[in-house]
Amino acid sequence: QPGVGLENAISYNRNLVKHVNSGKGTPLMPNRTFETYVFSLFNENLKPSTSERNYGLFKPDLTPVYDVGILRKQPAMGPTAPVAPSDGGRQWCVPRTDASDEALQKNIDYVCSSGVDCGPIQAGGACFDPNTVRSHASYAMNAYFQASGRHDFDCDFSHTGLLTSTDPSYEACSYSLEEKMLTEKSTAAAKCGMWGAVVRACMAVVAGGVLLI
Repeated sequence: QPGVGLENAISYNRNLVKHVNSGKGTPLMPNRTFETYVFSLFNENLKPSTSERNYGLFKPDLTPVYDVGILRKQPAMGPTAPVAPSDGGRQWCVPRTDASDEALQKNIDYVCSSGVDCGPIQAGGACFDPNTVRSHASYAMNAYFQASGRHDFDCDFSHTGLLTSTDPSYEACSYSLEEKMLTEKSTAAAKCGMWGAVVRACMAVVAGGVLLI
């Protein structure tokens, strides 16, 4: 496919990120911060064409294909997962007091569709009561935080999450501190959520955004 390639993909996506972060806004929303998503985050080997299989910023093993300016600094040895807190400090992820029920419901929907076990907040589960959005979100957000590796950014949830050293467990409802690896599919979904919080709103990368390997 003429006119597409690695350099074009890098240029297109870097300029997109730069524009989003500039605060210049769009023609309909000048001088305003807007949200955008980059399509797509991961290469997908089951797509029908070479181009479609290589839209991603990351390979399936989470190593970057190229950096568009949203990566955290990587160790000298290469890309590895950030180290989770190891100072013995026990941390849980809970909703901020000013987070709306609407935002918290979105967090619940996201977490429960990403591979995290939400059984305890279903009817009959140990954490179903009190049957409120905030209570259910508190359990779900913490479960996601623990399962993803307990990094600070895993409790961001578009600025609706807060880390606490106070155990929110109550009665028969236990908030886990156990780290569990998500499946590859749900890990990808988790990373999408993470980057969605950094570079937010839906915009398909076309033309220059196509990456050929």
